[in-house]
Amino acid sequence: MNNFLKLCFSTLMIVFMCLNLSAQQTSASITLTADEAVNLAIQNNLSLESARINLATRRRAADLSWNQFIPNVTVAGVLNRDNQASDPTRVTMPFPTGAGTPFDLYGIPGTFYTPGQLGFFISDPIDISQWRIIGNLQASVTISMAMFENMKRLRLDYQSGVLSYERAKAQLERDVRKAYHNLLMLNENIELLRGSFANVERQVQMAQANYNAGLAPELTLLQARVARENMRPLIEQAENGLKLLMAQFAFFMGMNYDMQFQLVPVTQGIDFISLDVADMISRAASVRPDILELRQTILMLESARQIQVYSLYPSLTLSWSMNQIFTRDPWKDSWFKSEHWTDRGSFSLTLGLRLHSFLPFSTDSQAIRNIEDQITTANIGLAQLVRGTEIEVYNIVLTLERTRTNANALAQTVSLAEQAYRLTEQAYRAGLQDYFQVQNAEQSLRQARVQLLEQQFTYLNGLIDLEYSIGVPFGTLSK
Repeated sequence: MNNFLKLCFSTLMIVFMCLNLSAQQTSASITLTADEAVNLAIQNNLSLESARINLATRRRAADLSWNQFIPNVTVAGVLNRDNQASDPTRVTMPFPTGAGTPFDLYGIPGTFYTPGQLGFFISDPIDISQWRIIGNLQASVTISMAMFENMKRLRLDYQSGVLSYERAKAQLERDVRKAYHNLLMLNENIELLRGSFANVERQVQMAQANYNAGLAPELTLLQARVARENMRPLIEQAENGLKLLMAQFAFFMGMNYDMQFQLVPVTQGIDFISLDVADMISRAASVRPDILELRQTILMLESARQIQVYSLYPSLTLSWSMNQIFTRDPWKDSWFKSEHWTDRGSFSLTLGLRLHSFLPFSTDSQAIRNIEDQITTANIGLAQLVRGTEIEVYNIVLTLERTRTNANALAQTVSLAEQAYRLTEQAYRAGLQDYFQVQNAEQSLRQARVQLLEQQFTYLNGLIDLEYSIGVPFGTLSK
């Protein structure tokens, strides 16, 4: 019974903790600035983590590129049995000097010989075992010019990984900053829509009051209601768009899709800066991440071609082996007597040259030509990328200039809307206008400010795109 009560209590505690955790996750909210959002994304983004692991792999390969000079060492033990027994053999040996005393040949018990006049003895036939044991230890290393070039290629590959990681991080920071601004702008739009809906709701109430008092026809009331109902799907669509953009923003930072963020609004105005197209294009051609990465790829292809060329050079192979063979029957004779073993090992130096590789139609020659074609294609791609970058930067600069012009015009509109709102409010205080006109003037002012803010954010996002295109740190232009 006590165990049952303990089990029930533990179950209830687990359920309570899960519900509490779920409630905390649902109600969780984080206040972030744009820089804090970027830092979180760099730490937690899964795509960037994959790039970081890839970079670590390339770095390890570059740091250990010398390991190709480690000799290949193999050890093996063989138990071998001949299918057919060998014929018995005889052993010849010189007789010992001195008195003619019997002696034991090779330690074979019971076989004694007396010195004769010929100066050597021939033993009785000795059976050769079908079984034999072979122990083999072998070490070899090959040295060539291609191995040294391969070490260089691995270092180039690591540098290429650094550029790839930096490009991925720059792309992530660009996307996070633009998403942050888009969230702020969408929040402002939703607030504007809600204010418009409240204004339309007041118009419906006023039309209802006038209709009840007989001061307005039913058509006016119906038109006000239709205008109100038309506002609902617009607000719902904007709120759904905000939720989707918020989920994408959370994905950038490696968090749950339902995480809520409180973003710090932009309070200060955005300064419009003068841009030199030629200077921007010159920067992009020299430090743009995509261009740097492609140039590094070309260097790696040139190194791969050099490796293929060096493979045609002579190579030196050093080899040493120890091959111990047990000459007696492993099932009957002792394994621990040195005279029962023979060493067939050796040391060798081999200088080799693949003559067939010099044929113009050989596989190696064709591989060199294929790499040369890849280098030519990569250089053409680099030229195309540089030209495309020039067009991209030029287009961004033109878009920024157009946005700046629109923002200046909207700034004048905001100034006029502020003046109209101020005059309407003064007229209301004097009793010359009703409160409904004040609300309309306030709604017009809010709409003009939101439109100006949209242009400012569009300009800011354009600067972020330009910073990525020319390869400068974010904030160089956008701040």
